[in-house]
Amino acid sequence: MSSSTNDCIKFMLDIKDKNIFFKDQYYKFIQGKKFKIFEAVLVQPACPFCGSIDLLHNGRYKTDIRYITANASFPVIIRLFKQRVLCRDCNHRSMAQTNLVKKYCFISNASKLKVLSALTEDRSMTSIAREHNVSVNTVQRVLASCSHRFLDGFDHLPEHLAFDEFKGVDRQLHFICLDGEKHEVIQILRTRYKKTLLKYFGRFSLEARENVKTVTMDLNFYYQGIVRACFLNAKIVIDRFHMVQMLTRSFNSLRVKVMKQFKKNTRSYQLLKAPWKLYLKKYDDLEKNHPRYNGHYKDSLTQEQVVNEGISANPVLSASYELMHKTLITFRKNGQAILNGATSIYSNGCLEGFNRKIKQIERTAYGYSNYINLLTRIRLEENKVKEKEPSNLLIA
Repeated sequence: MSSSTNDCIKFMLDIKDKNIFFKDQYYKFIQGKKFKIFEAVLVQPACPFCGSIDLLHNGRYKTDIRYITANASFPVIIRLFKQRVLCRDCNHRSMAQTNLVKKYCFISNASKLKVLSALTEDRSMTSIAREHNVSVNTVQRVLASCSHRFLDGFDHLPEHLAFDEFKGVDRQLHFICLDGEKHEVIQILRTRYKKTLLKYFGRFSLEARENVKTVTMDLNFYYQGIVRACFLNAKIVIDRFHMVQMLTRSFNSLRVKVMKQFKKNTRSYQLLKAPWKLYLKKYDDLEKNHPRYNGHYKDSLTQEQVVNEGISANPVLSASYELMHKTLITFRKNGQAILNGATSIYSNGCLEGFNRKIKQIERTAYGYSNYINLLTRIRLEENKVKEKEPSNLLIA
């Protein structure tokens, strides 16, 4: 094959190794699948031990290297013949090597970079393997190769933290901590036990822990004990979402209890069941002037009339007091944290959104049985590794 054709193939495949020379290209069926084959020779210009160019050629070693392709219907294989040589000066035997692929490996580094880039997207490993002409085990190995790259230091903590947990491997609850301002993951721990959290945050320096000003959390009581033990200058902020959620659940429990006292075909039952969302709506936002007909209770009423008639259907004051009293007692026990949550600009909204992304990662993969793999996939999708960055992650 001519030099111009060799240069053209190199340009097309984006291969810059000067020691690779392409000599042929063709299509071939392998195990019932059509492959595009590029044959090339990898020469050894000098001895890697002494640098001598006085070499005795001693055959070639054939390797089929999986390479990236723009068309997944025609996967590419580079059939590379590596020269074996014997140095006449130092008598060492060696085989030509290239940065196109690692030693003893048959998957090109370019393919691994594309796989790693695909792992930052919400996709299953099976679809990634199919698109890049590799096995699922190869995708798994690429994922595992960068798991050690997400080790955090213990000399700094942000001023605002957010605590929460999510269900992961074997339906266990894993602890997650986010930066309240930058919305970046600080750490994900396998368990949320108090002993584990105290041990982890205890590894930070006193200066780093004293730098924390606020910690946002739900109404989980032992999180508050961890904050008081580890972060002496931090204010506890109860998330506003969880406060509203707790009140909403209390009211809905009461509404359902009152509703079940009526028969299903009665007007009171239908007023409490069908328009349940209106009872959670802000009263000032209810429609007050334009009644609308509803087939459930067979009448034309405004939203305000529906809510007022539903509430007055059976004023169970004792049950109302009991349910709301539990919520108010909980708020009273966490009075200062509740006030901080009402006045602070920080909340667990960013953390709840991130937990939603984690659920989507688990759903796409049909669950994870390995905690390290789940953690690595979460961090990869969080960082959204760019095209230029994965090369650093694949360095052994």
